[in-house]
Amino acid sequence: MRKVLFILGQLTDEDVDWLGQGGRRDRVPAGTELIREGEPTDALYFVLNGRLAASRKGERLRELETGEIVGEMSFVDANPPSATVKAITESTVLRIARADLAARMEKDPRFAARFYRAIAVFLSDRLRTVEARAQSGSTDAALEDELDPNVLDNVALAGDRFDRLLRGRADR
Repeated sequence: MRKVLFILGQLTDEDVDWLGQGGRRDRVPAGTELIREGEPTDALYFVLNGRLAASRKGERLRELETGEIVGEMSFVDANPPSATVKAITESTVLRIARADLAARMEKDPRFAARFYRAIAVFLSDRLRTVEARAQSGSTDAALEDELDPNVLDNVALAGDRFDRLLRGRADR
């Protein structure tokens, strides 16, 4: 659930309301590919429940569960996805169309700044985790569970916002 804490903790309630209202809740049957390696994707996905797997060239990289976000790297750099993301179990995702997100950013530069900062904070943390694992030679999941102190202040707020997305309601 770490990704959602990074992202939603940097956004405002109004930003999260927009995501919830502007996104589409999709039920994804097990075995369905959301993102295919090397092929452009037209959306960003918040995993509301279920389990997905990310793989590259047929080799499983990791499992993704409730609270993960997929498609963020391709949104930021416009390169095709570097991995395939497939539902392992029946899952529910909040699909945010790339075009809708780009239009919102064009219309509201402050939202764009908050959204890109959230992605940057998350990707920075991911890189630090990878570097720490490489230095220690560890594959310990505990390294991944540690939160950046700058994120801790917003964890409860981010959790509340994610609960609102789960319920499909924008009330505060």
